[in-house]
Amino acid sequence: METSQTNATAAVRYTGKAIAGMAVRFAILLVGLSGLLFGSAGRVDIWNFWAYIGLTIVGMAFAIFVVMRTDPTLLQERIRPGPGGKDPNLRKYAAVAFAALWVIAGLDVGRFQWSPPMPEALIVAGLVGLVAALGMSTWAMSANRFFSSDARIQTDRGHHLITGGPYQYVRHPGYAGAVLMGLAAPVALGSWWSGVMILPALVLILRRLLIEERMLATELAGYAVYMQQVRFRLLPGVW
Repeated sequence: METSQTNATAAVRYTGKAIAGMAVRFAILLVGLSGLLFGSAGRVDIWNFWAYIGLTIVGMAFAIFVVMRTDPTLLQERIRPGPGGKDPNLRKYAAVAFAALWVIAGLDVGRFQWSPPMPEALIVAGLVGLVAALGMSTWAMSANRFFSSDARIQTDRGHHLITGGPYQYVRHPGYAGAVLMGLAAPVALGSWWSGVMILPALVLILRRLLIEERMLATELAGYAVYMQQVRFRLLPGVW
């Protein structure tokens, strides 16, 4: 009984620490995203910037809610993955790429108008794409309690093959969501030039996908067979 109470107390502390860490990251994201977009734009009356910020924050908050219901320990794995990762720096590179995208979008739309005016219908389509990307990533996390922010075999968490949810259609739905988010962001922000900044991040995401797939095929039981059953990595019928 005493051991079980100790484990329960440790689990509560573990979850509370993860939530606190994510709350700090959310505050940094909100301040940083708003500051980079509107600071570089030099004005705050850009409706799609507000829409982009709102959808991003709400979508990520919903994703955290889903993760907590799926498996509280996944939140900690997302924040600070365990040992043995194959590509730990991707998050840093992606953060730099998105920060550059937001700065260029602000300068473009708010100050210099480098890009030709984008039709509002297209901007709305970009915002819808952003929502779809966040939804895809959240669905993948809800189905896969091993949805780490690094590429690693999680022996410490009982890692096993996941084939349900979106994984029955493509092998890497989380990366599909990340790619869609990168493609949707410049359109949602109304800046063609900002899209140039996201291209390196998209290349790194695809590189991570291939690294992770090789690792899973050789180290995770059943994954090689799963690759034969689910043929496509990101988009059914394409790749």
